[in-house]
Amino acid sequence: MAQTVRHSETHFIVRIGWLRAAVLGANDGIVSTASLIVGVAASSAGQGAILVAGAAGLVAGAMSMAAGEYVSVSSQSDTERADLAKEKKELAAYPADELEELTQIYIRRGLDADLAKQVAVQLSSKDALTAHARDELGISEFTTARPIQAALTSAVAFSIGAALPLAMAFLFTAGSLIVAVSAASLLFLTLLGALGARAGGADPVRGALRVAFWGAAALALTSVIGSLFGAVV
Repeated sequence: MAQTVRHSETHFIVRIGWLRAAVLGANDGIVSTASLIVGVAASSAGQGAILVAGAAGLVAGAMSMAAGEYVSVSSQSDTERADLAKEKKELAAYPADELEELTQIYIRRGLDADLAKQVAVQLSSKDALTAHARDELGISEFTTARPIQAALTSAVAFSIGAALPLAMAFLFTAGSLIVAVSAASLLFLTLLGALGARAGGADPVRGALRVAFWGAAALALTSVIGSLFGAVV
């Protein structure tokens, strides 16, 4: 008698389609906008110019992230479609060879030859293309490229991330802006790193430290460049 599964499982891999784009977008939004604000503030610019630079950075960055994600993920999607089309033709032209290829894959994974052949036959009889896509090409429903999802997720996440340091620029005067934006941004980055790692099933502390380190490096570098630029001007 077949056993009934009494519990449901939700694996972290199902989040990979949007999690990478969301973490990348939010991280880039905080780092690039905060660095831009700190760099302009370090050049002794007025608060009006700082706010304009930050707002422009938010809009330009969000559009850049959306376009970049859409183009890159679309390239992945095009490659997947081309491989699936090629596999479909090969299945139609050489069914016996493709069945043997699938059998050998299962043998390499640890099944004995007879069982591997049975599995290959049964899966091929149900949906040969899906079986080859998953086990030969590594294409599954969880990893399939989704360009629009990636573009929208990145743009929204970038805008939210960029809005945080920009809000600090509204709240603090030019004299205390560098310290306030830097401190707040590092705090936001630390929280983002921890949340992103937790959502992906990784160590939150390691994720937080990793993101905070690179954020601090970016802020320090742009502050130095802004100071040098201000001194020259």
